[in-house]
Amino acid sequence: MIVSIGSWVPDLLRRIEFIQEWYDKNKPPVFWISGFFFPQAFITGVMQNHARKYQLPIDTITYGYNMQNETAETVHEPPSDGAYIYGFFLEGARWDADSHTLQESRNKELYTELPVIHLLPIANRKAPKDGFYMCPMYKTLARFGVLSTTGHSTNFVMAIEIPSDQPERHWIMRGVAGFSSLNF
Repeated sequence: MIVSIGSWVPDLLRRIEFIQEWYDKNKPPVFWISGFFFPQAFITGVMQNHARKYQLPIDTITYGYNMQNETAETVHEPPSDGAYIYGFFLEGARWDADSHTLQESRNKELYTELPVIHLLPIANRKAPKDGFYMCPMYKTLARFGVLSTTGHSTNFVMAIEIPSDQPERHWIMRGVAGFSSLNF
């Protein structure tokens, strides 16, 4: 896959601006997950901070995912636990803010942006059995990666529980996935 430098430079400038603003003004209330070269480290760091704060073993902590009804621009305060993130896009479905569920894509709408997501670390959490789709999230549109020396995939970021009124297999059959970067 060939990506022109014309689309790469604006993305690089936006990443630099995000990091510079973080450096100049302190930790932002919401993090642009797409701006990280290795978002898995950020996700692990949020979990580690939570484990230290509450003196919990990190291997007992998993994430709960709460879709917010706000945009990155309207969030002014960070959550007391976890982190707010934005910058994920869906392919094959869309987020419906009114029903607060995953819904079918609209005609001629290939990608839609997910809202701000609250990554909420929870100790000894039991994942719900139904009422959500465990959506795989990737850095790029290529839905594969190789294991790096850290043991992480070079492309897979995480799986996020997205509320749904359809069975999970409905979205699996449609190939619904999320991405932090589009090719344009």
